[in-house]
Amino acid sequence: MSDLVLVESPDEQDLRSGVRAMLAAECTGQSVLSFVSGFSDPFDEKLWRTVARGMGLAGLLVPEAQGGAGAQYRAAAVVAEELGRAVAPVPFLSSAVVATTALGSSASHELLGRLASGERTAALAVPYGLWSAPALLSAQDGAVTGAVRGVADALGADVLLVPADDGLYAVEGSAVRRTRIASLDETRPLCDVEFSAAPARLVAPLATVPCALRTAATMVAAEQVGLASWCLDTTVAYLKERYQFGRPVGSFQALKHRLADLWVELTQARAVVAYAVADLAAGGDDGLVAASLAKIVGSEVAVRAAEECVQMHGGIGFTWEHPAHLYLKRAKATSVAYGSPDRHRARLATLVDLPLEAS
Repeated sequence: MSDLVLVESPDEQDLRSGVRAMLAAECTGQSVLSFVSGFSDPFDEKLWRTVARGMGLAGLLVPEAQGGAGAQYRAAAVVAEELGRAVAPVPFLSSAVVATTALGSSASHELLGRLASGERTAALAVPYGLWSAPALLSAQDGAVTGAVRGVADALGADVLLVPADDGLYAVEGSAVRRTRIASLDETRPLCDVEFSAAPARLVAPLATVPCALRTAATMVAAEQVGLASWCLDTTVAYLKERYQFGRPVGSFQALKHRLADLWVELTQARAVVAYAVADLAAGGDDGLVAASLAKIVGSEVAVRAAEECVQMHGGIGFTWEHPAHLYLKRAKATSVAYGSPDRHRARLATLVDLPLEAS
């Protein structure tokens, strides 16, 4: 652990400031509410153009030789945290992080360059709640057949990356049938995907998929830290302004204690996630353990912070017009994404050789 750098570099601090300023201008709570009220678009295309092309973040993890920035996972985690803070409805996690990690860095991947430029988007065709080895589809004679249920960000993806029995295949989105399904989090829609002898090309070995899933769990945890930070900051600001019985609500001791406890939990979660990201970036030995720990604490603090935000805002916190419900829905949805806390606890038990409880 002593070899890992957990403090943000000046470049990472500048990246955070730039992304936060952009989102403050182009991704307000009201703009996200307007987006989810439409119930039609798979993601905010205008915002994604700014994120992907304007700021060049779609290719953050893609090697420079293939048109990307060649950055580390630490930078991607900074962006994920800020996007989580704004509940931004863009496919950064699925396309710029999970898909590029699944593809790897082979120079033969022409697709990587197009993803890096923001020209195309991709999604890994696995269930949103998956946390370990994917269910494999059948690939034969350059075609994929089968179905995957509940895939995140696949509705608007130009390319689907499909784990099959002999490798990872790329399938054009136009060659599959996609059916939108009910999703708690409208900012990250889910859909069922059906492949009926869909033309496919082999793009990576299957061994890249577990790494992509580990990366997904870690980056979701970073996103959850950003979400929880917004909830805490917004709630503290509101309680300073809201008066009851002639004094600020925030001066009530019971509320101060609840917020203090939440701050401690968030600070701890931020440290755990920072370690998981640093270990991921350095290719350390604690990867699976760190990712599971990050997903556990990130999920729990995000849900707790969002619930406190809704409750402490009183009546307004329960209305559609206030964005608090967007954060609660994202927190609940991401808590089961890429493995629920309970699943990761069970995984940790095997990773650290805890004995099974006697029945």
